[in-house]
Amino acid sequence: MGRRKKRTKRKLALPNLPMQRQLNLRDEGTHFDLRAIFDDLNQRHFRKRLRGYKVVWGRRRKHRPREQFVFGTIQEEDRMIRINPALDQPFVPLWFLRYVLYHEMLHSVVPDETLSKNRRRVHTEEFNRRERQFPDYRRARRWEDENLSRFLR
Repeated sequence: MGRRKKRTKRKLALPNLPMQRQLNLRDEGTHFDLRAIFDDLNQRHFRKRLRGYKVVWGRRRKHRPREQFVFGTIQEEDRMIRINPALDQPFVPLWFLRYVLYHEMLHSVVPDETLSKNRRRVHTEEFNRRERQFPDYRRARRWEDENLSRFLR
């Protein structure tokens, strides 16, 4: 059996792709500063390896979702992490926001698994193992379960 080459998550940025730069998205919210949280997590958990990332609050939606809530996303092509602005509220604990941001940052260092030509798995066993190493992992997942309804209609 031959050795498989380790795949990297890096994708080349396309010059006409970054629509986010046209939006006025900020890292400072009313209650939390995402840049400060990102920098701290990058130093503590990623040895400052995540360079050139922009971390911003996403745009507010006109309507709250009914069934599914996305806390954050990462777009590797633009090195952009977007956090749902609904998390910028006083009832959201800082340690939960740190967990959400850590989760998105982890996507940049743990490769996806290709399942077939058109399918991939982003939450691999390795990803889940590393996510569970986050200090407040259990506490954050419990808080998410108990408070998800506050973000849904």
